[in-house]
Amino acid sequence: MIQSMWKQDEEVREPKPLTRVVVVAAGIAVASALHYFTPSSLILWHNLFQRLYYLPIIYAAIYFGWRGGLVASTASAVCYIPHILHAWHHMPEYSVNQYAEIIVFFLVGTVTGVLADRGRKQRGELAALNHELRDSFEQIKRADRLSAIGQLSASLAHEIRNPLAGIDGAANLIESEQTPPEMRKASLAIIRKEVQRLNRLLTNLLDFARPRKPEFQKVRADRLIDAIIALAGHAAQQKGITLRKDVPATVPEFECDPEQMKQVILNLAINAVQAMTGTGEISLAARQVESSVAISVRDQGPGISDEDLDKIFNPFYTTKDAGTGLGLSVVYQIVNQHGGVVTAERNPEGGMTFSLTIPLNQRRSVAQEAHSGSR
Repeated sequence: MIQSMWKQDEEVREPKPLTRVVVVAAGIAVASALHYFTPSSLILWHNLFQRLYYLPIIYAAIYFGWRGGLVASTASAVCYIPHILHAWHHMPEYSVNQYAEIIVFFLVGTVTGVLADRGRKQRGELAALNHELRDSFEQIKRADRLSAIGQLSASLAHEIRNPLAGIDGAANLIESEQTPPEMRKASLAIIRKEVQRLNRLLTNLLDFARPRKPEFQKVRADRLIDAIIALAGHAAQQKGITLRKDVPATVPEFECDPEQMKQVILNLAINAVQAMTGTGEISLAARQVESSVAISVRDQGPGISDEDLDKIFNPFYTTKDAGTGLGLSVVYQIVNQHGGVVTAERNPEGGMTFSLTIPLNQRRSVAQEAHSGSR
């Protein structure tokens, strides 16, 4: 938008061709008047005034091409030759030098005009090429969006079809008179489970498609992690996993949406618990990194392969049998809304560490982004 306003401002200030003609004519008139009204005894001044003709000549050549340069050179010669004949007729050698200078007028005007025409042609070709590249880029973006919509639709259809198949099979068992009561009860449990799965899928999809705008307030990282340990502690204890808090007292408050940040860290903590196949420890840590706070969730699970690591934040991509593939996408979106960055890396000793870096001050972060965008 700023660049567009700048371009419009340039177009408004761009001189019209008639104005440029007036500038050229005024330049030639001023140089000629200085010659005619200066005594011929001041030769050094006349040599200086003679060079002033080059200014309107070059100006005309730049904006009107070689033709403009020739016209300006001709006008300068017409104005200057009578002065040579009148003032320097008694100095033949000096007069010859002045006539030779007029020849240089034409050379400078022609060469400058040719170069200016060539430059304009190249700029036009570059502008056309830039326009074609912009069109191609827009077509690629449209194709990417269509491809993403197609993949999203296919993944969503797949995620919905599986629970529906389970519900349909369980319903058929319940309808059958030969089904024992125990199996009917188990079928009802399957229906409830799959309905909950569909509800979870739709909730995550809505969170992903229509994310709520963050409501920022000051939050302490240690209290945030205490809340996560309280929420995920039961699931961790059932698998013999210990949730360890590692937050130095020096970590300052930072601005975030507390509910959204709890959602992000809880999602990562639950994923870590589900990833671990045996007992062990999950570390929830926080550190100050310059003007940001870095929160990490480190597990001792099997880790994620290189092939999957590049795709884990993509919508509907999951390595779990019962996963929706939207959890990490929502995490990425929320962290991005907070002006932060989320990363995932394998630990040298095994397992994964998910880290998110959030600015301490959201207002300062927004101001810095606006400043860098304006540049």
